[in-house]
Amino acid sequence: MDLLPPIPDALMETSAKALQWAELREHLAAGAQSSLGRARVQMLTPSHNAAWIEQQQQRTAEMRRLVVAGGGFDFRGIFDATELLAKAQIEGSALEATELLAALTHAERVEAWRQTMLAPPAAVANKWPGMEELSAPLLPHDLGNLLRFLRGKIEADGSLSDDASPELRRIRRAMERQHRAIEDSLRRALAKLSEGGSTQDALITVRGERFVIPVKAEFKRKVGGVVHGSSSSGQTVFVEPLETIEQNNELVRLLDEEQAEIHRILVAMTRAVAAQAEPLLLGAGILAEADTHQALARFAEDLACVRPTFSTTPDATLDDFDLQAARHPLLELHLRAHAATIVPLTISLPEGKRQMIVSGPNTGGKTVALKTSGLLALMAQAGIPVPAERARQPLFTEIYADIGDAQSIEQNLSTFSAHVVNVDRIARAAGESSLVLLDELGSATDPEEGAALAVAVAEHFLRRRAWCLITTHLTSLKVYAAKHDGVLNAAVGFDEGRLAPTYELRLGVPGASAGLNIAARLGLDPAIVANARSQMSSQTADIGRFLDELHAQLSAASTERETLADGQKKLDAERLKLGTEGRIEQKARTRELEGKLETLIKDFELQLRDTVRAIDDKTVAQKIARDSALRIARLRREFSEQFQSTVVAHTTGADKSDSSGKPVVVNRAREPQVGDTVRLKSLSREGRVARIIDAKTLEVQVGAMKMRVPRNDIAEFVASATTPDTPRKRSGGVTVSTANGSDDSDSMTSEINVIGRTADEAESEVDRFVERAFLAGLPSIRVVHGVGMGILRRTLREFLNKHPHVATVSEPPYNEGGQGATIVELRQ
Repeated sequence: MDLLPPIPDALMETSAKALQWAELREHLAAGAQSSLGRARVQMLTPSHNAAWIEQQQQRTAEMRRLVVAGGGFDFRGIFDATELLAKAQIEGSALEATELLAALTHAERVEAWRQTMLAPPAAVANKWPGMEELSAPLLPHDLGNLLRFLRGKIEADGSLSDDASPELRRIRRAMERQHRAIEDSLRRALAKLSEGGSTQDALITVRGERFVIPVKAEFKRKVGGVVHGSSSSGQTVFVEPLETIEQNNELVRLLDEEQAEIHRILVAMTRAVAAQAEPLLLGAGILAEADTHQALARFAEDLACVRPTFSTTPDATLDDFDLQAARHPLLELHLRAHAATIVPLTISLPEGKRQMIVSGPNTGGKTVALKTSGLLALMAQAGIPVPAERARQPLFTEIYADIGDAQSIEQNLSTFSAHVVNVDRIARAAGESSLVLLDELGSATDPEEGAALAVAVAEHFLRRRAWCLITTHLTSLKVYAAKHDGVLNAAVGFDEGRLAPTYELRLGVPGASAGLNIAARLGLDPAIVANARSQMSSQTADIGRFLDELHAQLSAASTERETLADGQKKLDAERLKLGTEGRIEQKARTRELEGKLETLIKDFELQLRDTVRAIDDKTVAQKIARDSALRIARLRREFSEQFQSTVVAHTTGADKSDSSGKPVVVNRAREPQVGDTVRLKSLSREGRVARIIDAKTLEVQVGAMKMRVPRNDIAEFVASATTPDTPRKRSGGVTVSTANGSDDSDSMTSEINVIGRTADEAESEVDRFVERAFLAGLPSIRVVHGVGMGILRRTLREFLNKHPHVATVSEPPYNEGGQGATIVELRQ
């Protein structure tokens, strides 16, 4: 299956390098969320297939509607699963747990997208036929059973959960009991040997998957058992007492059973994934395309892009090229980064015109006009909205550009020679469906010969009816444009008062190079300027004066138009300002609500963990903790989906009846009372006064937690705008108090060694250590637990993954402890 199908009818030439197509694709690809989406954007190339272009533009427009409404979809986690699924389909194969975890994430994204298509958000309901067409092949495939089979069986570290199967849970419980029995037996042996001084340390360790005790070498014959090696110094030998040999044998047997059960589970999960290979691969391709359109939609919204139309499609009535207020996207992004703004360009060849001759002073924007028209043509035919107020163009089959310094050292060509070689190639190939962009045609050689050659080249392309934009300083080309009906003159603006370009493009008039005027205003010796003017022919001087007068009249007319339109601009600006402020306020409110939702969920999780710790029965506590973690994850997803739907509904006006009140600030200069809602300085959060403890201390409930705070921590009183009849929800709380201890990040160690402890003892010690490290502000700690049977490692990592102060749990490299230690990153 081809996940990323090729683009049909790609342009035979795009001049991609000259028009910075690769740089634009890099920027667009950065907006995709998945590796497949980024690869899909990097594959984008212009096409002259009208149906494909229309399809791509339509899908991007539909995703943009969702983005504008504040919605979107999380495409992170999808990947090309071709190799993984091929491996899974081998009879009897077993994928690694990490591979199955990746497949689970991928399947969750695919099923979530399928559910989104079955029940679209309000903003796009019945309004995205293009996305429905794209996703239609996926709708019959329900991945719900696969997700239910895989979920909750693989831990984040890649190990299998006890809940993976009842048999695995039974084996692990038996292993824990056997482990405790071995420890008890070895401790009794240690106690006896310690009385006679035969042991080296009162420590139980592991050698060759067997639990042993260290014995001084000179006493090894006094201890009945099997020797499993010695220390590097030779002073200690590790002995497995006779009474524990059978117990160790039983533990080894259980370990074998565990590995066999794990393999069986992995094989079953692999078969389940292989059975859904078709929708998983199908979903990868569909979601990669959707991710691409979401990235393009966000880009289009960021740069206020429009959907282009094409003048050579069967239903078109005009054959023209028209870009109104167009902007070069890369230039605009660059100027934004430097707090500057871009001047839009209007580039228009109406029906009957096939060529535009752009003239004017240096640095006035002639080359930018060429690059803008070329790059926007590539974008339009690659299915990307273009940054302009209106965009209409022919459907080109080739785009040729000769821009910049074309000198070639490798081919021993001068700048002029290289330009001529390139122009000759273009002249032989270009036709009436080609766009030709020529920069400074006829330059870099003798002016008279260059002018004659430039006019001849321009006439050639006019006869071939190629769409052509040419920049020049040559007067002969300006005259040529005035004499031919199919050619339009255009000029880039220049403010002679400021001696600076305006970067505006004026259509219908040629531009003056203004070289002598600029030189005079810059202070060049008047005699030299006068001599230069005398060298000009009378015809050239007359043309120069005419152009100066014409541009002066155009400037006056432009000023008058601006004065007449000033009132309308002010009204438009005010309307735009109000709309922008409304959107900003809506986004800020959305972010605030997201923060409050996340805080409530975290408070609930913390309270739940504290409650679980208070349960005496460890087995019950662990089961409740696992069940609650799964439920919390499900509730978090449901809350997030419901929140997104609510945001979209609110933005589109679907919930105008929502009358939730806003907080009202109340005067702080009064005594707090039970039930008051207050904002705390230390947390920058609101809470409710639950109890007044004394004159200086209050008990405040924040979310699901209660804490004691000094009275002066109250920043302000806030009264919730609810009616007296609004019922208040009650929730139990936990009183949290922090005592200032002597530990800090400078004096406290960042490592704890729990080798030899039972699982319960180690968990208790690590819990206290994490609490102290968190209060001391340590960024991370290292827990040394040894390798052994893996029971202590698995127990501690399971406990740490659920600890409220822990951000991540990982295993260090082999040379830093490997499986014998765990690195714990603490929340900051």
